[in-house]
Amino acid sequence: SSVQDEAVDKSNFKKCNQIAFYRRQKLLHPGKSLYRVLLDSVTLSDENVKFQIIHEENKVLLQVEIYEIEGNIFRLKIDEASPLRARYKVPDVLIKEPTTQRLFISHKEAGILVLSSVNEDYKLQVTVNPFQVELQSKGETVMSMNSNGLLYFEHLRPPPSDSRKPTAQNEAASDSSKEKQEDLGLWQEKFGSFLDIKAHGPTSVGMDFSLHGYDHVYGIPQHTETLLLKNTSDGDAYRLYNLDIFGHKIHDKIGIYGSVPLLLAHKPNRTSGIFWLNSSETLVDISTKAVAEHTPSRSAAWTAKQRAVPLTDVRWMSESGIIDVFLLMGPTAFDIFKQFAQLTGTQALPPLFSLGYHQCRWNYEDEQDVKAVDAGFDAHDIPYDVIWLDIEHTDGKRYFTWDKQKFQNPRKMQEHLRKKKRKLVVIVDPHIKVDPSYTLYAQAKDKGYFVKDRNGQDFEGICWPGSSCYLDFTNPEVRKWYADQFAFKTHKASTNILFVWNDMNEPSVFKGAELTMQKDAVHYNNWEHREVHNLYGFYQQMATAEGLIRRSSGKERPFVLTRSFFAGSQKYGAVWTGDNTAEWSYLKISIPMLLTISMAGISFCGADVGGFIGDPEPELLVRWYQAGAYQPFFRGHSNMESKRREPWLFGEKNTQIIRKAIRERYVLLPYLYTLFYRAHTAAEPVMRSLWIEFPGKMETFDVENEYMLGNALLVHPVTEKEAKTVTVLFPGSEEIWYDFRKFKRMEDAGTVKIPVTLENIPVFQRGGTVIPLKTRDGKSTEWMIDISYELHVALDTEACAIGELYVDDGHSFQYLHKKQYLYRKFTFHKNILSSSCVDESGQYHTTCVVERVIVLGFGKQPTFVTATSKDGKKKEVIFTYDTKTSAMTLENLALNVDADWEIYI
Repeated sequence: SSVQDEAVDKSNFKKCNQIAFYRRQKLLHPGKSLYRVLLDSVTLSDENVKFQIIHEENKVLLQVEIYEIEGNIFRLKIDEASPLRARYKVPDVLIKEPTTQRLFISHKEAGILVLSSVNEDYKLQVTVNPFQVELQSKGETVMSMNSNGLLYFEHLRPPPSDSRKPTAQNEAASDSSKEKQEDLGLWQEKFGSFLDIKAHGPTSVGMDFSLHGYDHVYGIPQHTETLLLKNTSDGDAYRLYNLDIFGHKIHDKIGIYGSVPLLLAHKPNRTSGIFWLNSSETLVDISTKAVAEHTPSRSAAWTAKQRAVPLTDVRWMSESGIIDVFLLMGPTAFDIFKQFAQLTGTQALPPLFSLGYHQCRWNYEDEQDVKAVDAGFDAHDIPYDVIWLDIEHTDGKRYFTWDKQKFQNPRKMQEHLRKKKRKLVVIVDPHIKVDPSYTLYAQAKDKGYFVKDRNGQDFEGICWPGSSCYLDFTNPEVRKWYADQFAFKTHKASTNILFVWNDMNEPSVFKGAELTMQKDAVHYNNWEHREVHNLYGFYQQMATAEGLIRRSSGKERPFVLTRSFFAGSQKYGAVWTGDNTAEWSYLKISIPMLLTISMAGISFCGADVGGFIGDPEPELLVRWYQAGAYQPFFRGHSNMESKRREPWLFGEKNTQIIRKAIRERYVLLPYLYTLFYRAHTAAEPVMRSLWIEFPGKMETFDVENEYMLGNALLVHPVTEKEAKTVTVLFPGSEEIWYDFRKFKRMEDAGTVKIPVTLENIPVFQRGGTVIPLKTRDGKSTEWMIDISYELHVALDTEACAIGELYVDDGHSFQYLHKKQYLYRKFTFHKNILSSSCVDESGQYHTTCVVERVIVLGFGKQPTFVTATSKDGKKKEVIFTYDTKTSAMTLENLALNVDADWEIYI
């Protein structure tokens, strides 16, 4: 459609040099900062250390606050000491005001202020002139701020008096100075035919950070880029600005649908993080170099032999707001994930059905189509859990309604799906059709719930329904009202198997500047859109999730997928990588994209299987299903112009292979659900870059073609057409790896060529782990509740293994409110496999049993095996041993999942 063709046009989007605040900040070059500390302004309280800094030229005072937050986090806030009006501070992203620890001043003289932490390990050294801060751990500098002198802070100022009424004299002012003013974009900024009027003038902030000893940095999603962040050149910074870029190209630093301003730096002995809490448009410059180690005390001969030490400089530049930055000191990657979660929350625990397979398309035509697709899965014996309806299911793109011709009885259709133990997801976008007879529009207009334009009228933009207004989700009252729209009585013909997809929530505005909302549009409390842009989708998903919880009176877990996101979106549901293309390169780039989103706290993420735009060749579709089956969010989706691509439309052979991939996913769900429980309680990402599991192994630091699923599975998707082999890196010389399907131990360590066929992709189980699986799949997750379990016990070099299983009802909040869950641990040690309880406070009754155990890498044929249950009953166990693979299989065990037991071999 024309809308899309327009969207592909690159000139719709800004290059960095077309962004005025970037051009202004780049006029400040690395050097000595013009800020100095006023030492007599230092005050110390239980909460923080405060002092003022002054700019030597403009004499504006800034207030600096330094906090230590429990758990190895430091916070640095810089705001104007007395601003003309309050500057925007991001609300609602932090789950609570962080608990602080007292800092002490351990040293204060003319040039230096040293702040020490309670735990002695950390010191903050503040240099007075020029102002800079160095963060040291046990005497070693980990990070320094403003050491390149790039602290940048545009203070609020009254508008130039001549900007309102042109006089002859002003008109005559030299044209070049006028152009210069315009070039800086201080009070207004042009882009194409768009004019952004800055009522409050320039308010940009920025700061540089030097990461000492680091040359590997990661994070700051979302970009179609490599896992390892690249050095940026002038005019090519990483951009964090949520945009709807249909058919975005690969290896581009432009921001797409979501933004998380969290950057991680890693070296073999340490991981650090920077969380730049700012929701306005943000650009990040990165520059890594080697610098000679500074060792003044050593002799000249020694100095000649100095090793070069890497240093990475990161420069953050935001259009507005204040500087509010959290320094996450790790020291491990898992510590960073916990620290970030302590600030912004953990991944919501998904309902089990949402970890199954989702079938989506723009659009399933009508009730008959939905029924036929649903029946197709049964006819071809392929498990699936959810069918999705895109925008065409509504009455003229009015969300919360149904097209009366195509969906004459939506409730009956849902009852049909419910009998099959399946769910329905419908799309609910943030734009509201301008139509006084549409109740939602009429109510919102009447209550003043829409975002306003700069003149105080409701902002109007074009989107799917045509002329549309945009709900102001930054307003808590609007969010509450919106949440109420999901009530069963209000959302007509919705039932409790209906869940929600929030799309187009960057927000997408066709024909708008960069296809989004004008920055001078006005939100709740008179904040301009520029301040809150990257929070818009975050707030819509928050309100939607709240609505789904509220419609069940707080009993049921919601499922909400959002396209746009920010730091903390993990608390509300899932995200996906947006409108990708059906090409091999997009399958390949989806891995680093998902790994990056995962390390930014959002574990529940996925990419459209098959590619949204275009038509995948059958081989690509098969390979995409095989990859998606081992990724957190697993949904097939395609564009209106794409040919139908239900999994059985590509010939019997391909149907069979796709069926096998989806079935593998379903059988693996106990492991996956347990990983999500860990993400929810301990902030451990479900999908992990290799370096996170193997932090000391340099060869893993840039690997982005394979990944760990939890700590037990190594997955290497096939992303090349007609591949006969793939090159797999088996990390860690002391690790043992087993073929996940054939149970055979891999002979070689390091980088190994592995033959592949179209049948499946390489997946390996790590020695030392126990993976819980179901013994077979079912038509959907709900059909599998009573299916028994099997354990795959992979032995390490010490012939030990350990693993966990988390079980609850899969849909309610009972696990939280009533402690209704089971959390079990399986340990293999000295030829005994035992089952014990990890968390005594949880209780959940299940009749499920562990029926089968396969021990991989068991050195010799055992003579006999016995099982002992808690009550002391012993029984002999039937076993088989495969001498070729050294795998031992124990059958017909019937050991209760919720009981303690031991198996002696």
